[in-house]
Amino acid sequence: MNMGKRKGLFLVFFITTVALGLVVGKSLAQKASGVGEAYESLKVFTDALSLIQKNYVEKVNSKDLVYGAMKGMLEGLDPHSSFMNPDTFKEMQVDTRGEFGGLGIEITMKDGILTVVSPIEDTPAFKAGIKAGDIIIKIDGKGTKDLTLMDAVKMMRGPKGTQVTITVVRETFAEPRDFTVTRDIIAVKSVKSKTLESGYGYVRVAQFQEKTDTDLDNVLDKMEKENGGLKGLVLDMRNNPGGLLDQAVKVSDDFLESGLIVYTDGRIEGQKMTFSAKKEGIRPNYPIVVLVNSGSASASEIVAGALQDHGRALILGTQTFGKGSVQTIYPLEDGSALRLTTARYYTPSGRSIQAKGITPDIILETEKVKKALPRAFREVREKDLDGHLLVPGAKPEKEEKTDKPKGKEEKAEAQIDAEPEDIQLNRALELLKSWQVFQKTIKKG
Repeated sequence: MNMGKRKGLFLVFFITTVALGLVVGKSLAQKASGVGEAYESLKVFTDALSLIQKNYVEKVNSKDLVYGAMKGMLEGLDPHSSFMNPDTFKEMQVDTRGEFGGLGIEITMKDGILTVVSPIEDTPAFKAGIKAGDIIIKIDGKGTKDLTLMDAVKMMRGPKGTQVTITVVRETFAEPRDFTVTRDIIAVKSVKSKTLESGYGYVRVAQFQEKTDTDLDNVLDKMEKENGGLKGLVLDMRNNPGGLLDQAVKVSDDFLESGLIVYTDGRIEGQKMTFSAKKEGIRPNYPIVVLVNSGSASASEIVAGALQDHGRALILGTQTFGKGSVQTIYPLEDGSALRLTTARYYTPSGRSIQAKGITPDIILETEKVKKALPRAFREVREKDLDGHLLVPGAKPEKEEKTDKPKGKEEKAEAQIDAEPEDIQLNRALELLKSWQVFQKTIKKG
């Protein structure tokens, strides 16, 4: 499918596409396979609904019952399918604009437990000391065990200046600890940049929002002008949870002259899409090192996978999150919506990274972090989530056993906090400089 045919799609958080509407009618149901079985199940549902309304100890709202049933139905499919009531749907649309009132924290559900993927840089959560891998057991005193992901997000968001207390379990804590955080307007800057050394640029992409590609172009133009051109670039996508698919494609396209960037494959023809690079607007062919880790998910994995497959960049860091699925948002008549997983996406070489992730060309993990925490608390990946999709034909992986360190909680935490040096970034800069030396040697030879 070409870009023109995709114009009607609005691609949202965590590689999400939005369809323009959902029409569910009797005529469509009659064409579907297994229609008899579906209507039998619907009769059982309506009977149960009627019994609850007539016999439950208190009067219940029929809409609340239907919403609850839809929520359970979607949650039973996979970790990224969900039902959104009107308020939640509005919140999701706010996310794509990159500005909202809240804490600035990316969360997920791991084994039914609310877990931090990463705090967003320079936000109240980041400044309060919330860390990737933290388990949130309470929000303002309410247990999170029975909350959905969207419910948790809604509880943590609110007007600027108001406070919320989250209770956190961390491997390095002897007991749960409360963090009282003051909400602020989270205007997430998706792109930050600086010159590392003369001719060597650094760009941090925190997540993929509506203007990420435009912001990236602006900072690269500025750095190239200030340095009289770049000798090399570090593209940092560590702890980047993803975002808009079209922005991931455009960022990849900035560095690729031609060829496939990503393609998707689903059950129906409309879910099979291809995205390719165009020669227009391509950046100079300076060397690139891309930094990734277990918090790099979705859109960031698309960019890393495309640049890696085309040999355009060297990927450095640790295995990425592994979210290789596409969600379509179907708005419903009452303002609610379904977020439904409809396809898997693949890198140009045909790799599905679902529950696998991108393997860096150079694996480099900070030794102090590696020694301080067992793997289960350092990494929360797609394969750790209940009900995650498998790559077609793949078998479920056996869970790794890890032992918690005993008697070293405070020391382990101090090891992490005391490490000011960014080893991965330093190595990336060394590689770029070596690249230049190697090229000069070849020219002399």
